[in-house]
Amino acid sequence: MVSPARVSERRLSIPNNPITGILLAIPAYFVGIWLGTLFGLNDERNTGVILGYVFATAAFLAGVGFLNYPLERLFGWRVTPISDPDENRGIGRFFRLSLDHKVIGIQYLVTILLMLLFGGIGAMLIRTSLLVPDASITPAGNYLPLIGLHSVMMIFITSAVIVGPFGNYLVPLMIGARRMAFPRLEALSFWVVPPAAVILAAATFWGGFPTGWTGYPPLSEQALQGMDSYIVGFTLIAVALVSSGVNMLATIIGLRAPGMTWTRLPIFVWGIFTTSILGLLAAPVLAAALTMLAMDRSVQTTFFLASNGGSNYLWENLFWFFGHPEVYIFILPAFGIIMEIVPHFARKPLWGYRTGVVGLFGVALLSWFVWQHHLFVSGIAPVLRPFYMLSTELISIPTGIIFLVTLGTLWRARVWFTVPMLFCLGFLFNFLIGGISGVYLSDVPTDVTLHGSYFSMAHFHYTIMGGEIFALMAACYYWLPKMTGKMLSPTIGRIHFWTMFIAFNSTFFPLFLAGLLNMPRRVSTYDPSLVGLNRWVSISAYFLFASMVLFAGNLIYSWFFVAKPAVANPWHARSLEWQVPTPPPARNFDRVPVIVAGPYDYGIPNARPVADLGGMVGATGGG
Repeated sequence: MVSPARVSERRLSIPNNPITGILLAIPAYFVGIWLGTLFGLNDERNTGVILGYVFATAAFLAGVGFLNYPLERLFGWRVTPISDPDENRGIGRFFRLSLDHKVIGIQYLVTILLMLLFGGIGAMLIRTSLLVPDASITPAGNYLPLIGLHSVMMIFITSAVIVGPFGNYLVPLMIGARRMAFPRLEALSFWVVPPAAVILAAATFWGGFPTGWTGYPPLSEQALQGMDSYIVGFTLIAVALVSSGVNMLATIIGLRAPGMTWTRLPIFVWGIFTTSILGLLAAPVLAAALTMLAMDRSVQTTFFLASNGGSNYLWENLFWFFGHPEVYIFILPAFGIIMEIVPHFARKPLWGYRTGVVGLFGVALLSWFVWQHHLFVSGIAPVLRPFYMLSTELISIPTGIIFLVTLGTLWRARVWFTVPMLFCLGFLFNFLIGGISGVYLSDVPTDVTLHGSYFSMAHFHYTIMGGEIFALMAACYYWLPKMTGKMLSPTIGRIHFWTMFIAFNSTFFPLFLAGLLNMPRRVSTYDPSLVGLNRWVSISAYFLFASMVLFAGNLIYSWFFVAKPAVANPWHARSLEWQVPTPPPARNFDRVPVIVAGPYDYGIPNARPVADLGGMVGATGGG
C-alpha cells in the first residue's frame, strides 16, 4: 500500500518543451485524421483534417507542459513552480513554458517577427506575379491561395503584434505590478499562436484556400481541405485574443500599484485596455462562426448553405461583426504607442490626456456600429445604408480627437528627433492618408464603385501597415533597449526609417490610382495599360521589403557585433518602466512602488518624481 506522503512526492517525468510538444503532435495529428476518416460522413476528409489539427494542438500544448499543473493538482502530486523568475534567467527560458510576463513578451516578439517575414515573402511573390499583366508568372489557380495565405498570415500577425510583445512585457511594469493576473492564461495566449501559424501554412499542402481572409461561403463551403487550416488556425487566434483580453483587463483593474489612479495610467495602458475589451467581446463571435462553418464542412449542417435553408449572408454578418472591431484591435494599441512616446520626446505633458482616453473609448464603442459598411455591395437592405454610412463616418470624430491630442502635444514643442519619434511622425502622415481615403469607402455611392478595387486595398494598407507597423517600429526602437539591455544603432535606424517611409508611400499611394483606374483586387491579370504603374509598385515593394531586412540587420549588428549596453533610462523618460534597471529585474520591483505623480509632467516646475521606489533607482523629475 502506498502512503499518501509518498504519493504526494510523485511528479510528471516527461520533459516538457516544444520538442516534446512536436513529437506528441505528429502522431496525434494522424490519429485525428484516422478517426475523422473512419467516422466522418461524406465530407471529403474535412472531419479528419479538422480533428487532426485539434488533436495535434492539444498534444503540443500537453508536451509544452500545460497539463502538468492540473494533473499534479488532480492526483495530489507535488506541485513545483515551473518558472520561478529567480531561477529562470538562462537563454533556455525563451524556449519553454514560462510564467514570466517579460519572457512571454520576448517569445511573442520573436514569433511575430518570424511570421512577419513569411507574410512579407508572400507579398513579394504577389507583387512579382503582377510585374506582367497576364498570369504567366503565377497561374490563376495559385494566385488566390497565395493571396489567402498572405492576408490571413498578416491578420494573425497584426492581431497580436503590439499586445503580444509590448502589452505582455510592459503593462505590469507600467502599472507597478510584479506579474500578470493570470500567468498561465498569458502563457496559453502565446503558445496557441505557433500552432496557428503552422496549421495555416499547412494549407499549402492541401491546395490552399481561395477565399482570402474573409472566408465567404459558398466558396468556403466548396473549397478543398486547405480551408480547414483557415478554420482551425483562425479559431486558435480567437482563443489567444480572448485569453489575452481577460488577462489584460484583470491585471490593469486589479494589480495597479498604490497611487496608480485611473488618471495616472499611462496612455499606452489605456490603449491596451480598450483593445482587450474589443478582443474579449469580438473574438468569440469569430470562433462561433468558424465552428458553424466547420460543422457545415464536416457533419453536413447547412448554416451558410442557401440551397438547404441556410444563409451565406449570416456568415458575412457574423464575420464582419468580428472583423471591423478587429481592425481597431490592430490600431488602438498603435494609438496608445504614439500618444505614449510623443510626450517623452516633445518634453511636454500629453495635451488633453483625458480627451485622448475618451477618444480611445469612442473608437472602441463606435467600432461595433460600422460592420455593415462592408456589405454595401453584398445585398444589404437599402434602408440600412444611411445609418451605417453615418456611423462609419462618425468614427472619424474620436479618431480625429486622438490626432488632435498628439498634434497638441507637438505644438510649440522642442522635439527630440530620435528614431522612435521619426516613426511616430511617419505614423501620423500615413494614417492621415488612410483615414481620409476611408471616408470615400464609408460613403455609399463611392464605395459601390471602389469597394472591389485596389483603392480599398491601398486604404487598408495605409491604416494597418502605415499605421500599426510604423507604430510597431517606433515601439521597437523605444522599448527594445529596456527589454534587451542593448541600444539599437541610431544611424541604421534613421536609414531604416527613411527607406521604409519613402518605399511604403511609393508602393501604396499609386495603388489608389490603380483603383480609380478600375484595377480589381484578387485577380492575377489586369489591363495591359496599367503595367507601368504595377511595375513601379512592385519595385517600390522590393525596397519596402529591403527596409525590413535593414531593420533585421540593425538588430543583429547592434546585439551581436557592437553590443552597446543600454543605460537604465536612455530617453530620460518619466514613466514607471524606465525607473527600474535595464533589463528589468526578475520580479520587476524590490517592493511594490507607490505612485505619487503622473508620467507626463515634463516642463512643470517642481514636478514630483513619478513614484517612490524604495530607493532602488531614482525617479526622473519634471525636466
